[in-house]
Order: sequence, then C-alpha cells, then structure tokens
Amino acid sequence: MNHIPTTFDEHQIKRIVIGGRKNNSVNVMNLSVILLNSSGSHFKLHVFENLINCNFLEIVSVENDSKNFSIENVAKKFPSIKFIIPQEKASDGDMINLAMSELTADYVLVIRDSLYIPSGIILQNLAKRITSEGIYCVVPWLKDKNQESIHTYFAPSAEKTHFVIDSSSVVTDGIRTLLPFDNIGIYNRKKFINLGGFDYTIQNPYWQSLDLALRSWLWGEETKITTMLSFSYIEDSPLEDRTVNMDYLRYYLKNELPRIKNNKAYISRRNFIKFFFHSSCGYLEARRLFKAAKKWVEKNQYYFKKDLPNFIQNWKKKDEE
Repeated sequence: MNHIPTTFDEHQIKRIVIGGRKNNSVNVMNLSVILLNSSGSHFKLHVFENLINCNFLEIVSVENDSKNFSIENVAKKFPSIKFIIPQEKASDGDMINLAMSELTADYVLVIRDSLYIPSGIILQNLAKRITSEGIYCVVPWLKDKNQESIHTYFAPSAEKTHFVIDSSSVVTDGIRTLLPFDNIGIYNRKKFINLGGFDYTIQNPYWQSLDLALRSWLWGEETKITTMLSFSYIEDSPLEDRTVNMDYLRYYLKNELPRIKNNKAYISRRNFIKFFFHSSCGYLEARRLFKAAKKWVEKNQYYFKKDLPNFIQNWKKKDEE
C-alpha cells in the first residue's frame, strides 16, 4: 500500500456490471448520476423511477451489498440503469472512480440513498446554470432529516503551524468550499479524471475525501456551493472519522508537506526527520511512506499551482476582498 497511484484507472476492482444504456432522448441532459447505495432501503425502487424521469444521460447505481435485493430482477425492470456490484472490499472513493469510468457525460451528480431524492430533483435549465462555470465541483445545499442546514461550508485555516479546517452551516450561493461533504456534488468528469480521482491507498473516508479535495485546490481547481440545488438526509447525517492514522500520514505527505519553488512542487529530504519523529511509525515504515510520497510529488510536480501556505493565504485574501 506504499505505492501511490499516478493515473486515474490504475486500480482495478473485481466487480459485476449489469444493464445500463445511454439515454438518447431529445431533451437529455449532459449530466449523469452516480447513486451510492449503502443499504437495501425500501425507497430504492421509487428512487430509480424518479432518477429515470429526470432525463439524465446515464444512471449508475453502485451497490454496496448485492444481497440487499435481487439485482437481476431490478435490472430487468430498469434496463437503462447500470448496476455495479463490487466483488471485493472497496471504499466509496474506489466505487466513485469505477462509476466515473463507466460514464460519458461532461458532468456527474454523485448522491446517496441516504438522501431524500424526489421526482424532478434537477431540470435541464438548472443543470446548465449550475455547471455554466465549468469548475471542478459544485456542492448542493445539504440539510439534515429535520430540514436544518448542516455544515457544508469548509475553509482552510492555520493555528500556529497546524492546518485546520473551519466549518459552518451558513451558506450563500456561489461561496467557495474546501470539500464536498459526504462526497455529494456535481463533478466535472474530465477534471475529476485529470486529478487522478480518489486515492485507493487511503481507506479512511474522511482522509480520502480531503486528499482529493485539497489536491484539487492545490492543482488549480475550484469547488463552490450552490443553493439552487438542495438535498436532505432521511436519516442521521454521517459522522466523520478524523482518527490520525496511516491514512492521515499518506494524506499529509501528499498535500501538506509539498512546497513550490520555480513553479514546481517538491518535498525536501530535510523534512524526513521531523516527519519520522511525529509519525509514530517505525523508521523503515516512515521511510517507505516518505519515499513513496516524494516520488509521487516529483511525478506530479508541474500540476501543483500552489502549496498549502499559499493556498491558505490566498483564501483569506479573497475573503477580505
């Protein structure tokens, strides 16, 4: 797990793919949808019907557990939906990567079965308006099961030498945010692929999501919130596991440690001793992690447009404008 992927499709997952056909209707949107399923909710069939009625170009349903219901029977009822069932343990990031590779639309809406998904959740004119800037990710306004706004605004900050993230449930249309909560958002598929997608070597959902989100900003992309599109959870919104572990170290080395010099990123060898003493790893393991991250940064050195201190400073400057 010390090798860091350098291409989007480098990690292949054993899976079963059933059904799926492209929508060829005249009014089809240049927008596809990925539905992440975590349980066999009795709302599922109704959700499929609502998604089909929206005129998405493609619909991919990612099944966490094929035992929840008969995939074959449901696939026959909804032949336009592509069902993906992993045959090995896979993170949400793994499955989003896999689903993205099955799609052709320029934009992809990622949602979950834990959300209330009504009929007509997004119309073509709204989809065009939301994606008109062509940015990497647009995050919908999210609410809990009581219709109260949850924290979907995240801003980078620093306390002394530590990177911290401020958050708020107060949002305005078009405001920047560091990351999409629960990975829910409308993604520019080409930019998602160019960023390499989610890093499969990072298994913790929080660090995996933050790794891609921070990378996108450091590589020059943007994520914003729209209040024109809103979803609410039908159950408790998920809690984030921010445990500092090996996944955190992988995220840290790739995003917080690199610096920019002469328009390219690098990790100085002098950083290793400090990293080793703060990593709680044995020397050999710390060395392997550090070497893998240094090699990854060297391969991607020209994709970095800013480093973390520049990013935090520029964010604050724009907030003050």
